[in-house]
Amino acid sequence: MEEITYDKTYREHTLIKVLGITALAILILAGLGGAAPFAYVTNLGDYHNYTNYNPNVAVIDTATNNVTARVPLGGGWPVGVAVNPAGTKIYVVDSPMDTSTVYVIDTATTKVSAKVNLGSIYPSRITFNPEGTRVYVTKQHDYTDISVINPATNTLMAPVIVGPSTYSIAFTPDGKKIYAANCNNNTIYVIDAATNKVTANISVGDSPYELVVTPDGKKVYVPNYGSNTVSVIDTATDNVIATVPVGNSPNLVAVTSDGNKVYVANNNTVSVIDTATNNVIATIPVGTSSRKIVINPNGNRVYVVNFDSNSVSVIDTATDNVIANVPVGEQPMGIAVTQDGKKVYVANSRSSNVSVIDTATDTVAATVNAGILPTGVVIVPLKDSNMTAKSTGATSNATEEKSDAELNNSNKNNSESDNGSSSNGSESNKNNSTLGFGLLGSLTCLYGGWKLRKK
Repeated sequence: MEEITYDKTYREHTLIKVLGITALAILILAGLGGAAPFAYVTNLGDYHNYTNYNPNVAVIDTATNNVTARVPLGGGWPVGVAVNPAGTKIYVVDSPMDTSTVYVIDTATTKVSAKVNLGSIYPSRITFNPEGTRVYVTKQHDYTDISVINPATNTLMAPVIVGPSTYSIAFTPDGKKIYAANCNNNTIYVIDAATNKVTANISVGDSPYELVVTPDGKKVYVPNYGSNTVSVIDTATDNVIATVPVGNSPNLVAVTSDGNKVYVANNNTVSVIDTATNNVIATIPVGTSSRKIVINPNGNRVYVVNFDSNSVSVIDTATDNVIANVPVGEQPMGIAVTQDGKKVYVANSRSSNVSVIDTATDTVAATVNAGILPTGVVIVPLKDSNMTAKSTGATSNATEEKSDAELNNSNKNNSESDNGSSSNGSESNKNNSTLGFGLLGSLTCLYGGWKLRKK
C-alpha cells in the first residue's frame, strides 16, 4: 500500500510540474502575443535654433499612442532608419556637416548601445540584408562606395565600390545578390553579397532612385524618374527584359506579397504593372508629390503618402481604385504599417506630429506630438509564435524647411506633449507588463503548491 501511495504521489507531483512547464510556455507565448509593437520616429530637430537643436528618435507605444521614450542623437540630421530582423536593434544614420554616424538603439532599453563612424557624409539609405548579418549604407554626391557594417561587432567591413550617388539597394530573397541603383550614371549594379563585389552593370533609364525585387527573386523593377518608364530586370541573366511606360516622374515602387502586381508612384498617379505581362493594367489618380508607397501585410491595401496634398491615398488592390484619401498633417514623408495591418503611422514633417490611421475606418484616430520635423518611421516587428522574427525597414530624406514661428510652436506643443505623456508612457509600460507579471505569479503559485504538497 505504501508503494502504491508513493507512486500516486509521484505521479501527482510529476503532473503538477508538467502543468507548470506548460503554463510557463503559455505565458511566454501570451506575453509575446499581447505585447504591442512600437513605432520609432526619426526627428530632425530644430536646426534653426542651435541652442535647442536636438535630433532624436521618439518611441511610440502603438497600444496607447503615447511617446514612451526619446532617444537623443549626437548631431546631424537622421536621414535613414532600419530595424534588424529580430526587432532588437534600430539603426539610424545621420547626415551632419562633417562625419556621418550610425546610432544603434537597443529596443529593450531604448538607449544608444553603440555608434559607428562612417568616415564620410551624405548618406542616403540604410538597409539590413535579409539575414540581419550585414548593414549597408548608400551615399549621395561624389562618394563611390557603400559602407558595410557588421552588426555583431558594430564595426566597418570592406566597402562595396560603386559609382557616385548610388542611392538605394534591394536584395534577392535568398540574400545572395544585391541590386543598387545609381541615379548619376543610370546604372543598376549587381553585387555578389558573399564577396561584396560588383559582378555586372545594367543600363536602365534616366535617374533611377528606387528599385524592388519580386518575392520569388526573379525580377527587379526600377522606376526611371527622368524617363517616365520602369525597367524590368531578369535576375537569372541580369538583363533588361522590358521597359514599361508609366506616369510622370516615377520615383517609388512597391510589390505585392504574392508578386502579381507592382505599384509605381508617379507625380500624381500610381501605375499598376502586371508582373506576368509587364503591362500597365491601371492608372490610379492620387495626390501630388508622393514621398512613400507601402503595401500592408495582407496585400489588400496600398498606402501612398502625398507630400503636397497633406494626405494618404488608400488603394484597394482587388479593384485598383482609391477607396479613401485620408487628410493628415502638413507635408507627410514617412509611413509604416503595423504587422497586424490595423494601424498606419504617418510622419508629418512640417506640422511636427504623427498621424495614426485606423485602417478599419480609414480615418485619423490619433495625432501624436512625436518631435520636431519627423521624417521617418519604422515599426518594431513582432515575433511569430515559432520565434522566427519578421523584418522591416524604412528610410527617409528631409527636403523641406520650417519657419521659425512654426518651430517655436512645435517646441511648445512637444513640450506639452512630453509633460502629459510621461506618466501615461509609464502607465502604458506598466499595463503592457501586467499580463506577464500576473501569469508568472500564477506559475509561482503552481510551483509553490507543488513544493508544499511535496513536504
